[in-house]
Amino acid sequence: MKYETIDGTFRQTNLKNEPADYLAQREQLRLAEIELMKQQERVAAIRRALPQGAPIPDYEFLEGPRALDAGDAPIRKVKISELFSAPERPLVIYQLMFGKKQTKPCPMCTMWIDGYNGVAQHITQNMDFAIVAAAEPVMLRAYARERGWHNLRLLSAGESTFKYDFGGENQDGGQDSSLNVFTKSADGMVRHFYTQHPKIAQDINERGIDALTPVYNLMDVTPRGRGQWYASLGYGTKAHAQ
Repeated sequence: MKYETIDGTFRQTNLKNEPADYLAQREQLRLAEIELMKQQERVAAIRRALPQGAPIPDYEFLEGPRALDAGDAPIRKVKISELFSAPERPLVIYQLMFGKKQTKPCPMCTMWIDGYNGVAQHITQNMDFAIVAAAEPVMLRAYARERGWHNLRLLSAGESTFKYDFGGENQDGGQDSSLNVFTKSADGMVRHFYTQHPKIAQDINERGIDALTPVYNLMDVTPRGRGQWYASLGYGTKAHAQ
């Protein structure tokens, strides 16, 4: 592909028969996409510049064998400070809506985690990563086997207040999703760095973590967009690919 600017339009294809009105509007879209990229970079810079967050308790989680196929025993306790493989690496936790009042796993969370499982070998080059749910370890691990989550660290919140403290649970045991980021200093102090929820305003309920899954972003480049589509635990067919 030879990228050229022709008649003021940065061409994205080698097609000779693109209509003039299409090319004009595509150029407007390209400029808007550039501005969106720059805005995303500005937001990321603001996020990286956050001052030190609060020190947190050394929460205890419950964890089975690291290999899903190794059964469910023994169940051991692991502290959040022990989830860091090195002080300079951040720890990212995704809270799965499953357990207590959430008797069935959340389809949206499942979609997110399916993706994380697929790219785990890449993201763990730069961070430590784990999934935390309210569900007991045996229940969580059984569901993980169904989904094939063999590349992820799976933790039950147990009796800790972790999920409540970081917005993944209410006082009645209702569950919510959440992405939490933590840091650990050389002296072993664990601090909260960043938390994001799907709900980021009173009138924005499910868009706060969209950027963390490719599914919606891929849908958004199609003529139909995402529409009213919603994730499911089973679609009847795994894919429409021929």
